[in-house]
Amino acid sequence: MAFKEEPSVRYEVINGKKVPVVECETEVVLRNKKTNYEYNSDKEAQDDIANPNTATVEEDVVRSVKIKVAAMPPIGAASDSK
Repeated sequence: MAFKEEPSVRYEVINGKKVPVVECETEVVLRNKKTNYEYNSDKEAQDDIANPNTATVEEDVVRSVKIKVAAMPPIGAASDSK
C-alpha cells in the first residue's frame, strides 16, 4: 500500500525576489524485498527493523517514489526579470 505526501507551496526571497517553492505530491511505496510486505509509513518500516522478533534489517527495505510534477511553462516563455 502506497502512502501520499501532499503538495505544498511556500515562498522564499531569492535575489531580492519573492518566489514560490513548490513541493510536489509524492506517492511512496516502502517494501520489504525479502517478504514483499508493503509498509504504511516510514515509522512502520523502522519499527520492523528495530523489532528483535523479526529478521528485518535496513537493507531489506526498499523505497519507490512517484512524483507528480506541475506543468512547466514552455521553453522561452516570458518571465519576470525584475
